[in-house]
Amino acid sequence: MSNINDYLLWRGDLSFEISPFNQIDNMILARFSYMPFNKIKMEETETVESIYNKLQGFKNEDFGYNGDKDLITRMGQSSRFKNLKVTNFEINIDKEIERQFSAITIHLNDNEMYISFNGTDSSIIGWKEDFNLSFMENIPSQISGLEYTKKVMNLYPKNVILGGHSKGGNIAMYSAISLPQDLTNRIISVSNYDGPGFSHKITETENYQNILDKIISYIPQSSVIGRLLDHKEKCIVVESIEKGIYQHDIFSWQVLGTSIITIKNVTNNSEFFNKTISTWLQETSPEQRKIFVDTIFELLDSTSILTFKEFSNARIKNINAILKSYNSVNEQDKKLLSKMIFEFLSAGKKSAVELIKHK
Repeated sequence: MSNINDYLLWRGDLSFEISPFNQIDNMILARFSYMPFNKIKMEETETVESIYNKLQGFKNEDFGYNGDKDLITRMGQSSRFKNLKVTNFEINIDKEIERQFSAITIHLNDNEMYISFNGTDSSIIGWKEDFNLSFMENIPSQISGLEYTKKVMNLYPKNVILGGHSKGGNIAMYSAISLPQDLTNRIISVSNYDGPGFSHKITETENYQNILDKIISYIPQSSVIGRLLDHKEKCIVVESIEKGIYQHDIFSWQVLGTSIITIKNVTNNSEFFNKTISTWLQETSPEQRKIFVDTIFELLDSTSILTFKEFSNARIKNINAILKSYNSVNEQDKKLLSKMIFEFLSAGKKSAVELIKHK
């Protein structure tokens, strides 16, 4: 079985002139934004190779996820990617307004460029912002993504491909549907790799409908993250060799030749989760969801830990801190937490019954 890193070993010696840009190249550039650019000195203009050279001495743990070190190594050594110009790295993390945003631009040639949006990292802030999608019409990273896209498109008169994995895919879609018409006309395509959708308020807008035919979402067969909220765009189911939530890992997605391996349908578990979340969202108000999410993350914040990795490394200590903090939560919010959990379990029961009926 092969993934994007295997593809680079097979196809890396061929230029885009010899073998045109394909859907796996697109997925690779969507993932490129996950590289730890903030840990090196980024010049105004770099190449994939120069970035690889600066990251060469980094260890696996210096990267956010397994597979990323191999990815930049193979990109930086390949004739296909190494000479591509890279510009406009931007990172904006703000705990106060709960924003975790990062993006970078890769220039494919004189006429086309790829804007790659980073997805959710392991930080508590990053995950909090994802949960905020359940009750906020716009999250700060979406606004940052739109402003970044407008800025880069005004700097370079090129046509644009937008892409991202996880929350990065959602930001790519949001940016595309929010651009002024003169910039929208320059968009070639938008690729969302297992990122959440939007509220009905957004998917029913004219802007969303006008660019719908340029958006494609890719989700693994047991997708959880990519089934969140509303999706009207074309959706392709990808084969992953992982199970459950771990299918969100893009390095588990299978490729063959120049194509992603696809399957017909998602699993029953993915369908169950999608129906459960949809029912829960319909039966709770945005205000209830806000209090629920805020309270959960306030309890996490009581541990004074910044990432989920740190949280798991000191599990007992953190659980004690959370329990202590929970005791200080007012009775009204405690009742709401219980109610929201009950509503979620009830939604799950309804979804299970519905799925059984349709078997």
